[in-house]
Amino acid sequence: MSTLRPLACALALSLIAGLASPTADAAKKKAAAKPKAPAAASACSDFYASANGDWLRSNPLSGAGSVSSLETLAANARKQQLELLNSAMTAPQGNVQKLLGDFWASGLDEAAVERDGAQPIAPLLGRINAIKKAKEIPASIAALHQVGIPVAFNFGADIDLQDLERHIGYFSQGGLGLPDPAYYTRTDADTRQLLGHYNNYVQKILTLTGTSKDQLAAESLFVIDLETRIARASKSLPDLRDPRANYAPVAVATLAKQYKNLQLGAFLKAQGVTDDSVSLANPQLFAELDKLLGSLKPDQWKTYLRWRVGDSMAPYLAKPFRDAEFEFRGRVLRGHAAPAPRQQAVLDAITLAAGPMVGHEYAARYLPAATDARAEQIAAQLRDALGKAIDADTRFSEAVKHEARAKLGKLKIEVGTPKRDLDYSVQPMGRGSFGSNMLIASTWRHREEMKRIGRGNADRRWDVLPQEPSLAYDIAQNRLIVTAAMLQAPVLDMSKPEAAQYGSYGALVGAELTHGFDSRGRYVNAKQEVRDWWTPAEVSAWDSLAGRVAAQYGAEPYPGLNGVKVNGNQVREVAIADQAGVELAWSAFRAASPAASKDADQAFFRAWAGLWAQQLSPEVAAQRSAAGIHAPGQWRTNVPLSNLAAFGETFGCKAGTAMQRKPDQQIKVFP
Repeated sequence: MSTLRPLACALALSLIAGLASPTADAAKKKAAAKPKAPAAASACSDFYASANGDWLRSNPLSGAGSVSSLETLAANARKQQLELLNSAMTAPQGNVQKLLGDFWASGLDEAAVERDGAQPIAPLLGRINAIKKAKEIPASIAALHQVGIPVAFNFGADIDLQDLERHIGYFSQGGLGLPDPAYYTRTDADTRQLLGHYNNYVQKILTLTGTSKDQLAAESLFVIDLETRIARASKSLPDLRDPRANYAPVAVATLAKQYKNLQLGAFLKAQGVTDDSVSLANPQLFAELDKLLGSLKPDQWKTYLRWRVGDSMAPYLAKPFRDAEFEFRGRVLRGHAAPAPRQQAVLDAITLAAGPMVGHEYAARYLPAATDARAEQIAAQLRDALGKAIDADTRFSEAVKHEARAKLGKLKIEVGTPKRDLDYSVQPMGRGSFGSNMLIASTWRHREEMKRIGRGNADRRWDVLPQEPSLAYDIAQNRLIVTAAMLQAPVLDMSKPEAAQYGSYGALVGAELTHGFDSRGRYVNAKQEVRDWWTPAEVSAWDSLAGRVAAQYGAEPYPGLNGVKVNGNQVREVAIADQAGVELAWSAFRAASPAASKDADQAFFRAWAGLWAQQLSPEVAAQRSAAGIHAPGQWRTNVPLSNLAAFGETFGCKAGTAMQRKPDQQIKVFP
């Protein structure tokens, strides 16, 4: 059911920081004397360790690869979702909760799931088994897409790169049981072994969906042969990374003529899509699929469709299905030792099929109106602070400032939940069948996805769920998105003083807003057109800034790793945003509270440090050092603050100390 996942529009803000261990020179000792304990970190020597000392002592790794302040926030959001669903199951408040409570109850009732066996997919299998001719196959493909089971290819809604105000439908490659098309054609020993495991899995699912023992070997070859043909016509995974290379609008009217066997025009009508154009960036693949529909026997297609239904629905059916799916996808592909606990598995399933429904109720339950209003207020203040910073920015020419002001003037702030709600008119789910409920909910979710296609629908909803912690700038829609789950400690803690709210939440908002006007935001102008609105002068100034930031971070050791420095070039874009966020939040805070006390000033900076408290195992630290775009928490805290004269003044740090660089060494994004 992969198409049920929200389509990625680069919305999610990754909030992972590295472990920082306080360091100090070992004291010199006399021969007979015991070694002295390292000096405790101070605000001026290592603010991260000083501010987060209690947290670091109270949150050891305890066998986990990482633990952090923000991971704790995410865990709390998951706990809240469980509380919500349990409450909806026993005492629902309203129709949406009634649907969710019944859905949740059906998933927790393992005995009922076992009794249900394969019954939830029996109607789908019956339709497939009734196919007599090849021309009947496209209608079955369309019907399976409608219930959230993608076969042969993928189809979903995403931004029209020529008109960011709308979404269009994207026909893209899919329909494979293995995650990489290359697995089907590589000949190395590891891949051959993987294909052997895969063949065993295919045979298990085919057995569970009706294949007799004497036909099993032949029918599993049917599946793998058809998927191999699809894989050969598919693009490699690296080729899929550039959105522009996978955008190719075509007129819907031409599809029926070009791909007669696939019946793509009828497919779109079945999905409820009436737009006049779609994107189809791999015509070779669809030409191959069209050819295969005309050349392969219907029995091969029927076997493939039956397999795709069983594979997609296996996690939600009886134990033989679940065990087969976990053995291959969980153990072989992901290296998991055991399946997720039942509650977590059911929560993941409901998130996949009905996540927006959970988000709707989550925000109503866990986002107080006062918190919502405060979050919007601070975000608006940060927007104003950014406007003033742009006006004063000496790197921007007047023409570029004019464009930036226009873009900032159109910036939208959406907090808690999307402004445009969804249609929750779905069939009653009931408590009788978890697998059937998955199909009912995923049919609704697919319907709502298809409604995003067309003019004026680009902002229909978010590509992140309200119950998932996220704070991000949506570059295509020029809007700031803050989910309900993000608006709790340590990001926006209403029990903390206002200064702390600016230092944590305000700084994150400032960092994200900066992305609309940085080396990424420069490619979308105020009219939401994909156009570079910088001149070479701005590019040169930015590159100079980025080089200096990279040098600052590149000089720091990676905590927990011997002899490893932070990769400054790798982390510099996020690091620039962090620096800008702290600068803008400080300006907004001082504008709102010009007479703030020193205690309040200190609370601002401690709140920033509190965001990045984290412990990492050496293995995870090595992984993030090699590939992560975020600096370790110690340096996400300390480096931006060491560039601020206000920090040194607040804590009495002398110029040239670790936490207060000399004025000529300080970097400011907005001088």
